[in-house]
Amino acid sequence: MPSSPRPRILSDALLALGLMTASPAVAATEESQAWITESLTIRASDTDMVTLDMSQRFRRARSDDEQALFRVGMDHRVARGVLVGGGIAYAEGKKEEEMRLFQQVTLSEGIWLARTRLEQRFFDNADRASWRLRQRAQASVPVDRERRWAVVGAVELFFHLNRARASDKSGLASMRHQVGLRHAVSKAMDVQLLYMRQQNFRDHRPDAVAHMPWLTLAWKM
Repeated sequence: MPSSPRPRILSDALLALGLMTASPAVAATEESQAWITESLTIRASDTDMVTLDMSQRFRRARSDDEQALFRVGMDHRVARGVLVGGGIAYAEGKKEEEMRLFQQVTLSEGIWLARTRLEQRFFDNADRASWRLRQRAQASVPVDRERRWAVVGAVELFFHLNRARASDKSGLASMRHQVGLRHAVSKAMDVQLLYMRQQNFRDHRPDAVAHMPWLTLAWKM
């Protein structure tokens, strides 16, 4: 039986992602940013992987200027296409510092990937932890026979589960849409370039929208 054309698969995937997050247009403030991420994944055993990554986020003053993020995580494969893991992260900006613990479950099947991540965020200007739930859905569609190039489309929703500070928003707080290309330069290195639109929902104020290119360099050992 002939397979479905790849463009139809990609359009269906991106349409599904878009429908999951469709929302009415609202007035918003907008800005441009640029992100760069470097990551290293080490296979510790047949079922365990350790990931080290750091990001540089070039932002404007109203978004806490530039920010650096460092993260260490470990994932354990409990079944085919099922990873369970967690880790720790540290983010430093000019206005605040954050220490973050996280736990996650990642499911993958074919071109699809879904990740649920729970975070406990400790800020230097808050007296208690901020709990956040992140839900990500992604489609990666190969576009050549060697499967070295892939079109990537993703959406991620951020839910704040409590208010660590009086100014915090609870419920759906942010949404990210991403689309771009990933290229396997070699067996040990991937390069990914995405366009990302991030929308932060705010009470009694216009939403904050950021547009950014996001370059990721990923090594595997």
